[in-house]
Amino acid sequence: MSLIQRFSSSILAKKHTIILIISVFAVSGTILELSGGIWDAVSHIMREPEFFWTIQHISVYAGVGMIAISGIMGSVLLLKGLVKGSVKRIIQIIIIGSILQITSGYADSLSHDLFGIDGLISLSHQALEVGLVLCALGGFLMISKMTYKKTRKFLPFSIITLIFSISWLGFNLSLLVGSTVLCLPIYKIFNSGCAIF
Repeated sequence: MSLIQRFSSSILAKKHTIILIISVFAVSGTILELSGGIWDAVSHIMREPEFFWTIQHISVYAGVGMIAISGIMGSVLLLKGLVKGSVKRIIQIIIIGSILQITSGYADSLSHDLFGIDGLISLSHQALEVGLVLCALGGFLMISKMTYKKTRKFLPFSIITLIFSISWLGFNLSLLVGSTVLCLPIYKIFNSGCAIF
């Protein structure tokens, strides 16, 4: 095998590894962020003290960090022109999802500073949840395209993550439709309810 063939096969192997990392981080970051967010909501129900460095918040931020890393790595692959076709489109979905989450998270932080604690329904929360769905979808699509047996074992986890993220978005969107009827019990649960838009 010539030196050029070895070099090109090394680049391809690295590209496949990077794509795998992007996919796993997109899916794992999504489930970590959703789990931490729901755990945080439960701690609100139990009236536990709210601190920046609670374990719930740390899991949310770790999930955001994993998703941001997958978006950055995907951007590098796109900028270097190493991916084409459907893989390129899937990576673009993950990048859009990560950008939505980061900007929405910052907007949510500003909203909290300006208006105080909001409920489940706010513009920043909805955009963040759409970003979660996009990252879960991108990770699922990428993993479903891979042919390695070890990678395919991760497919059921990515399906569950996608269903979980869609369900969470659907639940929150249902609060928009059923506003008064649904918001009364939600108000009691989350201590601020659906009032802030």
